Amino acid sequence: MDQQVLIVGLTIVGYLLGAVPFGVVISKAMGFPDPRTVGSKNVGFTNVLRVSGKKPGILTLIGDMGKGWVMGYAATQLLQDEWAILLVALAPFLGHLFSPFLGFKGGKGVATALGSVLGVAPLIGLILLLAWLGAVALWRYSSGGALTAFGLFPVIAALLRPSAAFVSFALVVTGLILVKHKGNIERLRKGTESKMGERKN
Repeated sequence: MDQQVLIVGLTIVGYLLGAVPFGVVISKAMGFPDPRTVGSKNVGFTNVLRVSGKKPGILTLIGDMGKGWVMGYAATQLLQDEWAILLVALAPFLGHLFSPFLGFKGGKGVATALGSVLGVAPLIGLILLLAWLGAVALWRYSSGGALTAFGLFPVIAALLRPSAAFVSFALVVTGLILVKHKGNIERLRKGTESKMGERKN
């Protein structure tokens, strides 16, 4: 198959897969409230965990990370050009943020971004995951963990994989995550951000 056709096909598939709102699908399938209507009204792992409990929360995390990992890993196996690989890896992240199934709205992309990075650069992805877990364990803020991990992402990229393509990928992902966490940053500044383990009705 022609590489350009393959790149376009994988990018479209990645975007549509990323657009699947696992938090909504899993919550409804298990008889829990639509996460868009409760808690922070976010479709991601943290809100589902907070309002519906561990099982739907963990399944949401697996789904959101998995869609990023599948496309990132597939791109590394099927494509040669680094820019093309990272475009495909970016696609599910963009699909999650701007889902056509949710009126081009979506989650904040942390789990899907982690999955994509793990798919294309396992060591860097593992470092980001450990940074997220460490920050959450220390401060108990999921958003704080995400901001810590992805705030470090461009630095880690520049140190461990200093190609123009990968550093650009890191900057785009980090920039979008910062934009999506604008409200969280403000609440962290004011001390009103919810901590992990706090349950909301």
